[in-house]
Amino acid sequence: MALKKRLPRYSTVEINGIRYYKTYVEDATGKRIILYGKTREELYDKEMNALEQADSSLLRRKSPTVAEYCEKWLMMQSVHVRATTLTDYTSKVRRHIIKELGDKHIADVTENDIRLALVPVSSKSASVYKSVVILYRSIFKSALESHVIAENPTIYLDAKGGGIPQKERTALSDEQAKKLIDTVRGLPPYEFVMIGLYTGLRREEILALQWDSVFLDVPAPYLTVQRAWHTEHNRPVIMTELKTKAANRNIPLPDCLVECLKEAKAKSKSEYVISNSEGDPLSYTQYKRLWQYIVTRTAKERSYYRYEDGKRVKHTINPQVGEKAAHNGKVVYSLDFEVTPHQLRHTYITNLIYASVDPKTVQYLAGHENSKITMDIYAKVKYNRPDDVVVAMAGAFAQWES
Repeated sequence: MALKKRLPRYSTVEINGIRYYKTYVEDATGKRIILYGKTREELYDKEMNALEQADSSLLRRKSPTVAEYCEKWLMMQSVHVRATTLTDYTSKVRRHIIKELGDKHIADVTENDIRLALVPVSSKSASVYKSVVILYRSIFKSALESHVIAENPTIYLDAKGGGIPQKERTALSDEQAKKLIDTVRGLPPYEFVMIGLYTGLRREEILALQWDSVFLDVPAPYLTVQRAWHTEHNRPVIMTELKTKAANRNIPLPDCLVECLKEAKAKSKSEYVISNSEGDPLSYTQYKRLWQYIVTRTAKERSYYRYEDGKRVKHTINPQVGEKAAHNGKVVYSLDFEVTPHQLRHTYITNLIYASVDPKTVQYLAGHENSKITMDIYAKVKYNRPDDVVVAMAGAFAQWES
């Protein structure tokens, strides 16, 4: 037998000859709201609904702003994530979440508010867009679990299809790698390029490399990865905490790199392989300036502005390989292709695969924690040439021909 709900006692009032039940509730501001109903059941339902709305309104009014809760969330993350991960979180939260919604009370934020805030992020890369969506979902899930909000507006938020897809990574050809080396020989980025091409170290691993991790006078020269470079407010921070456990590895050095590093070490007055004029690790600005030596020698369309008759006029040039730069006669356009620091690493991994190094060894030398990353690259690289596919297929089905 179902239990009948017990209704409270209500006062009654007669309006235009009709009797009504009457009560009142207080809203979130303390203001009294009078409610009427023709029956006690009707009034009871109205009362429960009004109380629920008042509680929800009170929750919204007392909830912290998005900025306040995000800063608290970041502080909570600092306990169990790497310092570099926290730096990445902080940058994206402040740039893409607090900047857009920081002044709103977190309990007032709707799904549409978040979707509008994501519009500027959609002009970034797909990976940045995905990570910002994940941060939104993590922050609002935490707020829900902490009873800061009553509903989570991110439950239907999806990162798929957002942002600009990244270009497929391509390795430098042997000819391009040789051109690059010849171009930077004798210039500041020479050692950086050589280390990248012949060890596959990540940018942050190259810039943190110290001479105590480079062993040149042993029967089989090698270097060991044990530090990582990061910057905070443009200043370098060298950390012993690497990206993953797999990042800590020993890399054998080919003869050409051994000779390069021996020459560099003989001239070096720093404990760092790549350093500034004072022997310190590079700041972010100094690193960008280092790579600019390569950018300025690339024959690609570029624009610049000049003031002519008091007006700012845009000029576009299309330099050709072999030409000297108009603004600097010492700079010769030597590269007919663009190159990024990560391409050095990708070229190293690609060459390992072309040399038939087994996938587990490639995974170790690349410092990949997840074998899936290695195998995805392996599959794309190993059989991206039609002739290789034909040979592989012929071998796979050879037994059927007997």
